[in-house]
Amino acid sequence: MTMLAAVLYGPRDLRVEQLPVPEPGAGEVRLRIAAASTCGTDVKVWRRGYHQNMIRPPAVLGHECAGVIDAVGAGAAGWSPGTPVVAANSAPCTRCYYCAKRLYSQCETLTYMNGAYAEYVIVPESIVRMNLLPLPIGLDPRFATLTEPLACVVHGLQRCPVASGDEVVVLGSGPIGLFFVRLCVLAGATVTALGRNAGRLETATRLGATRVIEGDASDTGLQQQARATANGGRGFDVVIECIGVPAAWNAAVTLARRRGLVHLFGGCPRDTSVELATERIHYDELSITGTYHHTPEAIREALDLIATGRIVPSEFLSGSIGIDDLPKALADLSEGAPFIKLSVLPPNARLSGG
Repeated sequence: MTMLAAVLYGPRDLRVEQLPVPEPGAGEVRLRIAAASTCGTDVKVWRRGYHQNMIRPPAVLGHECAGVIDAVGAGAAGWSPGTPVVAANSAPCTRCYYCAKRLYSQCETLTYMNGAYAEYVIVPESIVRMNLLPLPIGLDPRFATLTEPLACVVHGLQRCPVASGDEVVVLGSGPIGLFFVRLCVLAGATVTALGRNAGRLETATRLGATRVIEGDASDTGLQQQARATANGGRGFDVVIECIGVPAAWNAAVTLARRRGLVHLFGGCPRDTSVELATERIHYDELSITGTYHHTPEAIREALDLIATGRIVPSEFLSGSIGIDDLPKALADLSEGAPFIKLSVLPPNARLSGG
Protein backbone atom coordinates (compact mmCIF):
# COMPACT_ATOMS: atom_id res chain seq x y z
CA MET A 1 0.00 0.00 0.00
CA THR A 2 1.30 3.46 -0.87
CA MET A 3 0.53 7.02 0.20
CA LEU A 4 0.93 10.51 -1.20
CA ALA A 5 3.64 12.54 0.57
CA ALA A 6 5.66 15.75 0.13
CA VAL A 7 9.36 14.86 0.46
CA LEU A 8 12.09 17.42 1.12
CA TYR A 9 15.30 16.68 -0.80
CA GLY A 10 17.21 19.92 -0.28
CA PRO A 11 16.91 23.72 -0.46
CA ARG A 12 13.63 24.64 -2.19
CA ASP A 13 13.34 21.06 -3.44
CA LEU A 14 10.03 19.56 -2.28
CA ARG A 15 8.67 16.69 -4.36
CA VAL A 16 5.23 15.09 -4.13
CA GLU A 17 5.66 11.33 -4.41
CA GLN A 18 4.07 7.98 -3.71
CA LEU A 19 5.75 6.23 -0.75
CA PRO A 20 5.07 2.97 1.08
CA VAL A 21 2.69 3.38 4.01
CA PRO A 22 4.88 3.01 7.14
CA GLU A 23 4.23 0.41 9.85
CA PRO A 24 4.24 1.33 13.55
CA GLY A 25 6.94 -0.16 15.77
CA ALA A 26 6.81 -0.95 19.46
CA GLY A 27 4.97 1.76 21.39
CA GLU A 28 4.15 3.69 18.22
CA VAL A 29 0.87 4.41 16.46
CA ARG A 30 0.11 5.16 12.83
CA LEU A 31 -2.05 8.19 12.22
CA ARG A 32 -4.29 8.57 9.17
CA ILE A 33 -3.98 12.30 8.73
CA ALA A 34 -7.21 14.28 8.47
CA ALA A 35 -5.49 17.67 8.27
CA ALA A 36 -2.09 19.30 8.58
CA SER A 37 -1.18 22.98 8.47
CA THR A 38 1.59 25.12 7.05
CA CYS A 39 4.09 26.67 9.41
CA GLY A 40 6.76 29.35 9.25
CA THR A 41 9.30 26.80 10.47
CA ASP A 42 8.48 24.54 7.53
CA VAL A 43 8.97 27.49 5.18
CA LYS A 44 12.43 28.14 6.70
CA VAL A 45 13.29 24.43 6.47
CA TRP A 46 12.13 24.35 2.82
CA ARG A 47 14.33 27.37 2.07
CA ARG A 48 17.41 26.00 3.84
CA GLY A 49 16.86 22.35 2.92
CA TYR A 50 17.21 20.99 6.45
CA HIS A 51 16.78 21.73 10.17
CA GLN A 52 19.69 21.06 12.51
CA ASN A 53 17.51 19.28 15.08
CA MET A 54 14.23 18.37 13.41
CA ILE A 55 14.75 17.02 9.91
CA ARG A 56 17.48 15.87 7.52
CA PRO A 57 16.59 15.18 3.87
CA PRO A 58 15.30 13.22 2.17
CA ALA A 59 12.33 13.19 4.53
CA VAL A 60 8.62 13.95 4.54
CA LEU A 61 8.06 17.54 5.65
CA GLY A 62 5.40 18.91 8.01
CA HIS A 63 4.85 18.71 11.76
CA GLU A 64 1.38 20.09 12.62
CA CYS A 65 -1.35 17.48 12.20
CA ALA A 66 -4.46 15.79 13.53
CA GLY A 67 -6.27 12.67 12.43
CA VAL A 68 -7.40 9.19 13.41
CA ILE A 69 -5.31 6.32 14.77
CA ASP A 70 -5.10 3.74 12.01
CA ALA A 71 -2.79 1.10 13.50
CA VAL A 72 -1.23 0.49 16.91
CA GLY A 73 2.21 -0.97 17.61
CA ALA A 74 2.86 -3.49 20.37
CA GLY A 75 2.87 -1.88 23.79
CA ALA A 76 1.10 1.37 22.84
CA ALA A 77 -1.18 0.99 25.84
CA GLY A 78 -4.47 2.86 26.00
CA TRP A 79 -4.80 3.58 22.29
CA SER A 80 -6.92 1.84 19.68
CA PRO A 81 -7.66 2.25 15.97
CA GLY A 82 -10.43 4.71 15.18
CA THR A 83 -9.54 7.21 17.92
CA PRO A 84 -9.40 10.85 16.71
CA VAL A 85 -6.25 12.53 18.06
CA VAL A 86 -3.90 15.46 17.75
CA ALA A 87 -0.17 14.85 18.03
CA ALA A 88 2.49 17.29 19.15
CA ASN A 89 5.65 17.29 17.08
CA SER A 90 7.95 16.35 19.95
CA ALA A 91 8.20 14.90 23.42
CA PRO A 92 10.84 15.09 26.17
CA CYS A 93 12.64 12.03 27.45
CA THR A 94 11.61 12.72 31.12
CA ARG A 95 14.98 11.30 32.29
CA CYS A 96 17.75 13.80 31.52
CA TYR A 97 19.18 16.61 33.68
CA TYR A 98 16.72 19.22 32.36
CA CYS A 99 13.67 16.97 32.45
CA ALA A 100 14.47 16.22 36.12
CA LYS A 101 14.13 19.99 36.67
CA ARG A 102 10.88 20.00 34.61
CA LEU A 103 12.55 22.18 31.96
CA TYR A 104 11.07 20.01 29.24
CA SER A 105 11.72 22.32 26.30
CA GLN A 106 15.43 21.94 27.03
CA CYS A 107 15.39 18.13 27.07
CA GLU A 108 18.79 16.79 25.99
CA THR A 109 17.23 14.04 23.84
CA LEU A 110 14.01 15.65 22.65
CA THR A 111 12.24 13.37 20.15
CA TYR A 112 10.89 15.16 17.07
CA MET A 113 8.24 14.06 14.61
CA ASN A 114 8.01 15.13 10.98
CA GLY A 115 5.94 13.74 8.14
CA ALA A 116 2.62 15.58 8.45
CA TYR A 117 2.47 16.43 4.73
CA ALA A 118 1.31 12.92 3.85
CA GLU A 119 -1.66 10.60 4.14
CA TYR A 120 -0.15 8.69 7.07
CA VAL A 121 2.49 9.39 9.71
CA ILE A 122 4.11 7.33 12.46
CA VAL A 123 3.89 8.89 15.92
CA PRO A 124 7.04 7.96 17.90
CA GLU A 125 6.75 6.10 21.21
CA SER A 126 7.70 9.04 23.45
CA ILE A 127 5.12 11.31 21.77
CA VAL A 128 2.48 8.57 22.10
CA ARG A 129 3.31 8.39 25.79
CA MET A 130 3.58 12.15 26.49
CA ASN A 131 1.99 14.30 23.81
CA LEU A 132 -0.72 12.40 21.89
CA LEU A 133 -4.11 13.76 22.94
CA PRO A 134 -7.68 12.64 22.16
CA LEU A 135 -9.53 15.13 20.01
CA PRO A 136 -12.31 16.89 21.98
CA ILE A 137 -15.73 15.83 20.75
CA GLY A 138 -16.85 17.90 17.76
CA LEU A 139 -13.53 19.70 17.23
CA ASP A 140 -12.63 20.01 13.55
CA PRO A 141 -9.21 18.40 12.91
CA ARG A 142 -8.21 21.44 10.86
CA PHE A 143 -8.59 23.55 13.97
CA ALA A 144 -6.73 21.03 16.13
CA THR A 145 -3.62 21.38 13.94
CA LEU A 146 -3.09 24.79 15.55
CA THR A 147 -2.33 23.12 18.89
CA GLU A 148 1.43 22.84 18.42
CA PRO A 149 2.21 26.42 17.30
CA LEU A 150 -0.19 27.81 19.89
CA ALA A 151 1.56 25.72 22.56
CA CYS A 152 4.84 27.45 21.68
CA VAL A 153 3.15 30.79 22.41
CA VAL A 154 1.62 29.47 25.64
CA HIS A 155 5.10 28.39 26.71
CA GLY A 156 6.45 31.80 25.67
CA LEU A 157 4.00 33.57 27.98
CA GLN A 158 4.98 31.27 30.82
CA ARG A 159 8.49 32.70 30.40
CA CYS A 160 7.17 36.22 29.79
CA PRO A 161 4.17 36.83 32.05
CA VAL A 162 1.72 39.51 30.90
CA ALA A 163 -0.62 41.11 33.44
CA SER A 164 -3.93 42.91 33.12
CA GLY A 165 -3.32 46.57 32.28
CA ASP A 166 0.12 46.01 30.75
CA GLU A 167 1.02 47.93 27.60
CA VAL A 168 2.33 45.25 25.23
CA VAL A 169 3.75 45.54 21.73
CA VAL A 170 4.08 42.47 19.50
CA LEU A 171 6.65 42.74 16.70
CA GLY A 172 5.63 40.65 13.71
CA SER A 173 2.19 39.83 12.35
CA GLY A 174 2.70 36.23 11.27
CA PRO A 175 0.80 33.36 12.88
CA ILE A 176 2.95 33.39 16.04
CA GLY A 177 2.67 37.15 16.44
CA LEU A 178 -1.10 36.96 16.02
CA PHE A 179 -1.33 34.17 18.61
CA PHE A 180 0.61 36.40 21.02
CA VAL A 181 -1.76 39.29 20.29
CA ARG A 182 -4.78 37.16 21.16
CA LEU A 183 -3.35 35.63 24.33
CA CYS A 184 -2.15 39.01 25.60
CA VAL A 185 -5.62 40.45 24.98
CA LEU A 186 -7.11 37.53 26.92
CA ALA A 187 -4.72 38.38 29.77
CA GLY A 188 -6.19 41.90 29.91
CA ALA A 189 -3.31 43.77 28.28
CA THR A 190 -3.54 46.72 25.91
CA VAL A 191 -1.86 45.40 22.78
CA THR A 192 -0.13 47.12 19.88
CA ALA A 193 0.69 45.00 16.83
CA LEU A 194 3.56 46.12 14.61
CA GLY A 195 4.08 44.42 11.26
CA ARG A 196 4.47 44.87 7.53
CA ASN A 197 1.34 43.11 6.25
CA ALA A 198 -1.80 45.24 6.24
CA GLY A 199 -4.14 42.28 5.94
CA ARG A 200 -2.62 40.51 8.91
CA LEU A 201 -2.77 43.72 10.94
CA GLU A 202 -6.51 43.80 10.22
CA THR A 203 -6.65 40.32 11.73
CA ALA A 204 -4.75 41.63 14.76
CA THR A 205 -7.45 44.26 15.23
CA ARG A 206 -10.18 41.61 15.10
CA LEU A 207 -8.22 39.62 17.67
CA GLY A 208 -8.36 42.59 20.05
CA ALA A 209 -5.29 44.73 19.34
CA THR A 210 -5.97 48.34 20.36
CA ARG A 211 -3.41 49.80 17.95
CA VAL A 212 -1.71 48.55 14.80
CA ILE A 213 1.36 50.09 13.20
CA GLU A 214 2.31 49.11 9.67
CA GLY A 215 5.99 49.06 8.80
CA ASP A 216 9.39 47.52 9.44
CA ALA A 217 10.33 47.07 13.11
CA SER A 218 13.95 48.03 12.33
CA ASP A 219 12.84 51.52 11.18
CA THR A 220 14.02 53.87 13.95
CA GLY A 221 11.36 56.45 13.09
CA LEU A 222 8.68 53.79 13.43
CA GLN A 223 10.17 52.72 16.75
CA GLN A 224 9.88 56.30 18.04
CA GLN A 225 6.29 56.47 16.80
CA ALA A 226 5.40 53.24 18.58
CA ARG A 227 7.21 54.11 21.80
CA ALA A 228 5.38 57.44 21.98
CA THR A 229 2.03 55.64 22.23
CA ALA A 230 2.85 53.70 25.40
CA ASN A 231 2.91 54.88 29.01
CA GLY A 232 3.14 58.57 28.18
CA GLY A 233 6.02 58.04 25.76
CA ARG A 234 8.09 55.98 28.22
CA GLY A 235 7.80 52.77 26.20
CA PHE A 236 6.09 49.43 26.62
CA ASP A 237 5.81 47.31 29.74
CA VAL A 238 6.34 44.18 27.64
CA VAL A 239 7.86 43.81 24.16
CA ILE A 240 7.43 40.48 22.36
CA GLU A 241 9.62 39.92 19.29
CA CYS A 242 8.28 37.40 16.74
CA ILE A 243 10.27 38.23 13.60
CA GLY A 244 13.55 36.42 14.10
CA VAL A 245 16.18 38.80 12.72
CA PRO A 246 18.87 40.61 14.76
CA ALA A 247 17.55 44.08 13.84
CA ALA A 248 14.17 43.18 15.36
CA TRP A 249 15.87 42.00 18.56
CA ASN A 250 17.53 45.41 18.85
CA ALA A 251 14.23 47.13 18.14
CA ALA A 252 12.62 45.18 20.97
CA VAL A 253 15.14 46.56 23.46
CA THR A 254 14.55 50.10 22.16
CA LEU A 255 10.78 49.86 22.63
CA ALA A 256 10.77 48.78 26.27
CA ARG A 257 10.27 51.19 29.17
CA ARG A 258 12.58 51.25 32.17
CA ARG A 259 12.34 47.95 34.04
CA GLY A 260 10.42 46.61 31.07
CA LEU A 261 10.35 42.99 29.94
CA VAL A 262 11.70 42.06 26.50
CA HIS A 263 10.83 38.61 25.18
CA LEU A 264 12.85 37.38 22.19
CA PHE A 265 10.73 34.64 20.65
CA GLY A 266 11.73 34.76 16.99
CA GLY A 267 14.60 32.42 16.16
CA CYS A 268 17.36 34.20 14.22
CA PRO A 269 19.43 32.41 11.56
CA ARG A 270 22.18 30.16 12.90
CA ASP A 271 25.51 31.86 13.70
CA THR A 272 24.00 35.36 13.88
CA SER A 273 24.58 37.70 16.82
CA VAL A 274 23.28 41.01 18.12
CA GLU A 275 24.82 44.05 19.79
CA LEU A 276 22.49 45.31 22.49
CA ALA A 277 22.51 48.72 24.17
CA THR A 278 24.26 47.79 27.40
CA GLU A 279 23.35 51.02 29.19
CA ARG A 280 19.66 50.31 28.63
CA ILE A 281 19.95 46.83 30.07
CA HIS A 282 22.05 47.98 33.03
CA TYR A 283 20.75 51.43 33.99
CA ASP A 284 17.15 50.88 32.86
CA GLU A 285 17.10 47.43 34.49
CA LEU A 286 15.58 45.64 31.54
CA SER A 287 14.70 41.96 31.80
CA ILE A 288 15.34 39.91 28.66
CA THR A 289 14.01 36.41 28.15
CA GLY A 290 14.03 33.90 25.33
CA THR A 291 11.97 30.82 24.69
CA TYR A 292 12.09 27.70 22.57
CA HIS A 293 9.45 25.19 21.58
CA HIS A 294 6.78 23.93 24.01
CA THR A 295 6.10 21.58 26.93
CA PRO A 296 3.52 18.86 27.64
CA GLU A 297 1.68 21.31 29.89
CA ALA A 298 1.60 23.95 27.15
CA ILE A 299 0.29 21.44 24.59
CA ARG A 300 -2.67 20.63 26.82
CA GLU A 301 -3.41 24.27 27.57
CA ALA A 302 -3.28 25.15 23.87
CA LEU A 303 -5.75 22.43 22.91
CA ASP A 304 -8.09 23.63 25.65
CA LEU A 305 -7.86 27.23 24.38
CA ILE A 306 -8.95 26.02 20.94
CA ALA A 307 -11.65 23.63 22.15
CA THR A 308 -13.24 26.25 24.42
CA GLY A 309 -13.33 28.92 21.71
CA ARG A 310 -10.94 31.39 23.35
CA ILE A 311 -8.84 31.00 20.23
CA VAL A 312 -10.93 31.24 17.05
CA PRO A 313 -9.11 29.03 14.52
CA SER A 314 -10.81 30.53 11.48
CA GLU A 315 -8.91 33.78 12.12
CA PHE A 316 -5.62 31.93 11.59
CA LEU A 317 -6.49 29.53 8.76
CA SER A 318 -6.76 31.30 5.43
CA GLY A 319 -7.92 28.35 3.33
CA SER A 320 -7.19 24.76 2.34
CA ILE A 321 -4.84 23.14 -0.16
CA GLY A 322 -3.92 19.59 -1.15
CA ILE A 323 -0.56 17.88 -0.74
CA ASP A 324 0.10 18.46 -4.47
CA ASP A 325 -0.17 22.22 -3.86
CA LEU A 326 2.54 22.38 -1.20
CA PRO A 327 5.60 23.24 -3.34
CA LYS A 328 3.89 26.36 -4.68
CA ALA A 329 2.31 27.26 -1.33
CA LEU A 330 5.64 27.17 0.52
CA ALA A 331 7.24 29.24 -2.24
CA ASP A 332 4.42 31.78 -1.99
CA LEU A 333 4.76 31.95 1.80
CA SER A 334 8.50 32.44 1.44
CA GLU A 335 7.82 35.45 -0.79
CA GLY A 336 5.43 37.05 1.73
CA ALA A 337 2.03 35.79 0.56
CA PRO A 338 -0.77 37.46 2.56
CA PHE A 339 -2.39 34.33 3.93
CA ILE A 340 -1.64 33.37 7.53
CA LYS A 341 -1.74 29.56 7.63
CA LEU A 342 -3.20 27.00 5.24
CA SER A 343 -4.85 23.68 6.04
CA VAL A 344 -3.23 20.84 4.09
CA LEU A 345 -5.76 18.12 3.32
CA PRO A 346 -4.76 14.66 2.09
CA PRO A 347 -6.88 12.97 -0.60
CA ASN A 348 -10.22 11.79 0.82
CA ALA A 349 -9.61 13.62 4.11
CA ARG A 350 -12.25 12.91 6.77
CA LEU A 351 -12.94 16.11 8.67
CA SER A 352 -15.53 15.06 11.25
CA GLY A 353 -14.51 15.88 14.82
CA GLY A 354 -13.88 13.52 17.69
